[in-house]
Parts: sequence; structure tokens; C-alpha cells
Amino acid sequence: MTFLRAAGGAVALLVIALAGGFLWLRGSLPQVDGTLRVAGLDERVTVTRDAHGIPRIVAASEHDAYFALGFVHAQDRLWQMEMQRRAGAGRLSEMFGPSSLGTDRFIRTLGIYDLAERSYEHMTPEARAALDAYAAGVNAWIDGHGGALPPEFVLLRHRPEPWRPADSLVWARLMALQLSGNWQEDLLRARVAARLPAERLRTLWPPYPADAPTTVVRDETAQAMLAATPDILQPRLASNVWAISGEHTATGKPVLANDPHLEFEAPILWYLAIIETPNLTLSGATVPGVPFHLLGHNGSIAWGITTTHSDTMDLFVEEETGAGFYRTPDGKAAFETRVETILVKDDDPVTITVRQTRHGPVISDVLGDRADGLILALAATALDAEDVTAQAFYNMHRARDWPAFVEALRDFGTPQQNVAYADKDGNIGFYVPGRVPVRRAGDGTVPAPGGTGEYDWVGWVPFEELPRIENPANGLIVNANNKVVADGYKHFLSAQWPAPYRAFRITELLAGQSRHDIGDSARIQADVVSLMERDLLARLEKVVAKDPRAAKALEMLRDWNRSWHRDRPEPLIMAAWLVEIQQELLDGAVGELKASFPVPRPLFLAAALSGEDGWCPDSCGTNLAASLDNALDKLAAAYGPDMEKWRWGDAHQATFEHRFFRHIPVLKDLSRITIATDGGDFTVNRGTFIPAEGRPPFAHVHGAGYRAIYDLADLDNSLFIIATGQSGNLLSGHYRDLVEEWRDGRYLTLSSTRKPDGGVLTLAPAQ
Repeated sequence: MTFLRAAGGAVALLVIALAGGFLWLRGSLPQVDGTLRVAGLDERVTVTRDAHGIPRIVAASEHDAYFALGFVHAQDRLWQMEMQRRAGAGRLSEMFGPSSLGTDRFIRTLGIYDLAERSYEHMTPEARAALDAYAAGVNAWIDGHGGALPPEFVLLRHRPEPWRPADSLVWARLMALQLSGNWQEDLLRARVAARLPAERLRTLWPPYPADAPTTVVRDETAQAMLAATPDILQPRLASNVWAISGEHTATGKPVLANDPHLEFEAPILWYLAIIETPNLTLSGATVPGVPFHLLGHNGSIAWGITTTHSDTMDLFVEEETGAGFYRTPDGKAAFETRVETILVKDDDPVTITVRQTRHGPVISDVLGDRADGLILALAATALDAEDVTAQAFYNMHRARDWPAFVEALRDFGTPQQNVAYADKDGNIGFYVPGRVPVRRAGDGTVPAPGGTGEYDWVGWVPFEELPRIENPANGLIVNANNKVVADGYKHFLSAQWPAPYRAFRITELLAGQSRHDIGDSARIQADVVSLMERDLLARLEKVVAKDPRAAKALEMLRDWNRSWHRDRPEPLIMAAWLVEIQQELLDGAVGELKASFPVPRPLFLAAALSGEDGWCPDSCGTNLAASLDNALDKLAAAYGPDMEKWRWGDAHQATFEHRFFRHIPVLKDLSRITIATDGGDFTVNRGTFIPAEGRPPFAHVHGAGYRAIYDLADLDNSLFIIATGQSGNLLSGHYRDLVEEWRDGRYLTLSSTRKPDGGVLTLAPAQ
């Protein structure tokens, strides 16, 4: 009995301690009511939050508005901001130890943070003032918060340093590298080129230019470089946007819809916010850590963005000509060098020497000394020291018409993007701003020799000659990462473009009715009918079923309406079969490199299954039968033998993982957000799955984390949604409260008439 009483007392003490710790940690949640006095404000600012925690900032000046945005970003997403700036500075190892050294080495080699600091120096005083005010607001929360910091900081016993303007600009550099990440594809192409004849290479990467440079990169080096690329630099390229002129809408004013597609994480990248000052009104999507609305409207105009897929990165193979020198067209030149010291938690500092050529940083040095001695330098517009793209957004916010908007885009340097536009006066437009290199020769699709100057960049495509559309005659503008120029366009943008299925489907739906409202665009954003099968099913049906199971699967696919809905079995069968047939076709051609092509490539499959270039014998019948059997075997093992009971949503679940907590037992499960979703890689409602070791093969890992539909007849009537929620704090009710609305195609409005369900906070100048 004494033991039981003692044990009971110990449990009670533990419960009290845990409860006390939980209550203390809840002090990391934002104060959303009352008055806070903070240093750095000129006048009072009101921050009104709605039931979902979305802030409306009302300030007497732009300085105070940017200050308040920095303050509320820090309240809700400080850990996300800390991770972004440390990733961009190559300083993750200071928090996480040796496990982050590979990432830090790569980032330090690129010199991204130094470039961010130099960007700040090239910006106008007005844009710099906005960055300064924002940083002051972030620091006001860090300095004034007396309770616990968010749980991640507590677990790591880490306190953030003061925020600096370059911390805001470094995220843009990282994003530019992600959205222009074609150099990884160049390395993969170089590896595959050593194993495939030119005609097969054209099928896998159509078209492959005959005049491409032929520099050979050893397979081992290319493989090592691809493996060394940090996850934060992996390419993530997709989005939808369309603009409808007033002649096709119920209101007589334009409608603009946009949903950018990026990798999923918890919290999602985006943060909704409203800013109102006497001279500036902004509503839409911000990124915590950045003071400027990336997507949204300003009360007069609205804009949306998709990725162009232009080729703005090249790899150059440099030739060493003695210790410390490399070859140039004018003779030998000395490498520029600098020393970087990486601090490592619980370990000794690591010092690296970074080399730079006239083309860019030597990224192959991250691999250390190698027998081949190959030197790969990276040329990228994202590494331009004078880039002031952030300033373009600052000026876009103040544009009230198309000419002023276009003028703002002159500062848009990297990455090149497709920017759609609509205004209250009834105009719609589309511009493709950004620096695009003009090459002396070649197209950058494989590493080129750097010593001769033959493939050098010799300038930029002039701004006035970049693709653009203003008020097209048909009243419609559509882009879903499809090709933005006709074949006769005078400048080279890219050798490859994504499959056009989403763009075809959007155009088909828009053309299907004469008048549209914002509800129609909402239904298009939720559309999950895939046009890919129109190209592929006729070819896949060449297979002769060998047993009743295969015959049943083929019958189900023939009767399928091509809707990738989570409650249907056909998308699961189709997805599994596409993965298996692609691996089957590639296995004999490129061997183990087939693992580098985990996502089905329908244009390749359509060509290969047509019998082009000898990809498979017997009209591909044998390959198709074997791959279908393999797919059905795997699905039966995972979901049971009854195909009628299979459900796409059982396999296809949007997965939002916390970048830190996913490595910690218990917290990994508590912080992960999963929900069964519709869609596939080629549906408008993007449901990309990327089979990879360590996760379910059809997990939904990439898609539209933000959706918006702007009603230019009444911008307060515009619709918005983000995945997950506004907060990055696991203890907050807003950590995951929007995920079902997001999945089910529901939206919120952002307007000055919203109820202050979430509290009213006044920020007052410190006395």
C-alpha cells in the first residue's frame, strides 16, 4: 500500500509538472488582445484577427504597417523564419550539429547570404526602409516577449539573433534557386547520355538539340553532385493562373485565379494578411520573413504568378592550368577564393575554401578531392549580386494600372516568372519578366566547356522583348507552366516545357461557357479530370490480359471518366501501372538510373509505347502485361484482393511534415498533418506524388498550398485559402485548422468587414 501511495504521488507530481510545462509553453502563443507597447513604432497600429487567426493590420504609415507585419509574422511563424534564414546563410549546423554540414557546405559555396546583403545595397531607399521597418517589428517581438519561445527553440535551447534585412532577402535567393533548378536535370541528362543513343535521349527529353555541347562528365561525378544537392535546393516547379476579361464574366469585370504549387510542409509556406494604410492596401499571401505580399491585390489591381521553366542556370566544366589557375579564352586566370568557417554544435568548426571562376562558384568542390579533378562551376541568374527582385514587388504593390505594373516588373530579375494581371478598369495582361541569358552557343542542357568561351553568356534578353500579352482578343489568358512562346520567338528560353495537360483542361473548361463568376473558377481549381489518359490509354490497351484480374483492371480503366477522385479505385490502378511501365521501359535502357525517374513522364511514355526508337519489343505488349501484373500485385498486397474496394485516397494523402519535429518520436506524429486528397500530377487540382524511399509511394507531397480567386468587380469578394493554417506553433488551434477547407475546395474572404473573432491587439509606441 505504501508503494502504491508513493507511485500515485509520483504520477501526480509528474502530471503536475507536465501540466505546468504545457501551460508555460502556451506562453509562446501570440497575444491577440489588449495593448502592447513596443519600441520602434511612430503611431498606434491595430491588428484585428478573425476566427482563423488572419491579421488585418491598420496603420497610419507604411513604416508602421511593415513593422506590424514583422511583429505578427514573428508571433505566428518565428521558427519557420529562423529555419529559412539559417538555411540561406549556411548556418544550420550551429543548431543541428554535423548532420547539417552537407547543406551548409553547399550553401556557403554558393554564397547566398552575401548576395542577399549585396541586393539590399542595390535597392532604393524606399524599399530598404520597408525591409528595415519589418526587421524592427520582428525584433520588437523577440525582445519584448517575456514567456516561452515556440517549442522548437525550447527543445534546442536556442534563442534567435536579431533579425536583419538580409534575412528577408535570403529566402528569395533560395526560392530563385528552387524555381530555376534545371542544373540538376542537366547532370542527370549527362549521366543518361552516356548510356542512350541520341534518338532515345530525344524521347526521354524531347527535343534534344543536335548542336548541344558534348563535354563528358564522368558518371561518378554527376551522381555524386546530384546526391550532394541539399533538399532545400531541389527544384519545385508548378502553378496555375488564368485571367478572364469582363466580356466573359457575369459582372462585366475581370476574374483572376492563381494557385502556386510547391512542396508541402507544416506549416505551409504561405501566410494570409491584410495591410491598410492611408496610401496602401494589400490583401493576399505573404511569406513569413518577407515584408512584401508575393501574391494578392491592392484594391485596384490583382496579380498571380506561375513558373516559366526558362533555363537560367548552366554548368561549366573548367580546366585547371596549374595550382590556383584555370583556363579562359584570354589565357589562364586565378581562381577567386574566400574562406568560410562553419560553426558546428557540439563539434569543432569546419573551414572550407570556396573557389570562384568567371562563370560562378565551383560547386564540385563540395565533393572534396577526386581522382578525375573535374571542376564544375555554376552560372545562374539567381547568383546575380545586383538582383533587386524584392524591389519589383514593392513597386508592384503601388501600381494602379498596366503601364505602372509593367514598369515595376523591370526590377524583376530572378527567377523568371509568368505574371498575370487584372484591374478594376477591365484590363487583363501577362508578362514574363526576369533575366534570361543570351548564350554565344548551345542551350545549357548539358555541362559545357568553360575554357573556350564558346558557350559563354553574352548578355540578357531585353526587357521589351520578353513575352507579354495585353487584353487578348479572345478575353482569356491561361498558363499552367506550359510553353509561353511560339516556335518563332527570337530568343531561347528553354529546351523543355512541362506537359500541357493542365493548360488544355483549364482552357477547355473556360471555353465551355460564355459567362463566368468566381464560383466557376473555384470549381476549375478543384477539377480533377486528367487529359493525360487521352494520350496514354489507347496505347496501354495494347496489352492482352492474361488472367481475370488483369481483364477486370482493364475494363475498369476503359469505363473510367478520368476523374482522379479520392473515392475511386481507377486512379490508384492507373498511377501504379504508369510507375511500373516507366520503370520497366527504363530498366533495360539505363539500368539503375531508372530510379532517377520516379514520376511518370507521359510524353515519354506516349512516344515509347508508340514503338518509337525501339524502347520495347512486340509493340510493347510484353512490357505492358508484366508491368500491369507487377502493379496489381503490389496494390493487392497493400489494399487487399478486391479491386472494387481500393480507394485512391487510401494511398494518396496530402502529407505536411514539420521539418524539425519529423525527426523526434511522438512529436513526429503529433506535428504531421495528413488528409486523403483528390488529383494527380496532371490535373488542375494538382496532386503530385513522388515515389521515394521512406514514404508511401503515392503520398501527395506537392501541390497548391495557396489558392486565390480575385473578383475585380468587388475585390472584397475575392476568395483565399491556404493549406494547414496560419500558425506554425504546434500548440495553436490555427496549426491545422484550414486543412479540410483547403482539401474540399472551400475558401475564405479577406475584407475590412470581417468579424474580429480572433481578437483585437493594439501596438502602441513605447513611452
